[in-house]
Amino acid sequence: MANPFWRATAEAVVAAVDAVYVTNGTADVERVADFAQLTSTNAEAALALAMDLGFLTSTGSDYSPLSPLCRAFASPNQRRKAAALRIVLEAYVPFTLFRDRLIATEDATAAAKQIKILLKLDVHHDDIKDTLLSLGQYSQALVAEGGGVYRAKEAAADDPLEALAVGCAEDTAAERRIRLQLGAQAADQVSRDDVIVPLSNALQRASAKDGRGAVLAAGNAVDSYLTEFGQRANVNLAGKHGINAKAEALQQGTVLPKKLLNVSKYLGHVRNAADHGIDDDINAAWDIREHTGVEYVFVACSFIAAATERELSGPFVL
Repeated sequence: MANPFWRATAEAVVAAVDAVYVTNGTADVERVADFAQLTSTNAEAALALAMDLGFLTSTGSDYSPLSPLCRAFASPNQRRKAAALRIVLEAYVPFTLFRDRLIATEDATAAAKQIKILLKLDVHHDDIKDTLLSLGQYSQALVAEGGGVYRAKEAAADDPLEALAVGCAEDTAAERRIRLQLGAQAADQVSRDDVIVPLSNALQRASAKDGRGAVLAAGNAVDSYLTEFGQRANVNLAGKHGINAKAEALQQGTVLPKKLLNVSKYLGHVRNAADHGIDDDINAAWDIREHTGVEYVFVACSFIAAATERELSGPFVL
């Protein structure tokens, strides 16, 4: 069990899982580091720990969500994030053993040394202690009492499952808003998992003033919508990557009017600015304003609604 994750923090794990979730499971270490504002070393450690906890899986160099709890980290609700991590920790052997030894010894350093022996870990005991304390405090499973003393939190007054239920209510409210923005016709036509849920996540990010996260989540939804549209319209999108290329192909296939193509260009270029780091044209990265995140979500909904009208031979609307 000599893994780099013994230098990860809970905050980095949450940020890494969030980055993988919002980038739609196509994130490598560098992309996660860029999105989550981590060093490459810290991103690698956080991803390794997220996999060991069961949140993520990997194929080659890309990471993708494994647990449905990943969605909890795409929310501004800190209580919900802590609850999701707490639920996983209750079944994570290194943490449960550490907590047991902490109760027995009342000494975090001694507990970490014992965990090192029990699990035959090839890592310094301070790294074990720091990582497990970080996870425990973030999830509110452990409480710092001052002077380097920690204790296991007794039966929580707040049930972590109840916290997740509150988060689901937030998801429901966000999804309801997105369905209203799309209109019943478009909401029934598109994929819930690939279009409506990412748009709902984007709306929650926008409400939390995370402009970049809102753009990336909503951009994924638009990209997925265009792929679905192409399949239904029998337009070959093979080799067409990203919003701009797919929309161009649909316009050339005569199923997407030019005015809607131009709307899609806004969506495509803003998404690229949010996602691609250094822009060669300006030799710098673009910052994304909070208001841009809000506007982007609603423009994405309007675009999908208008394109669906044309797909179903409805009126020309913008």
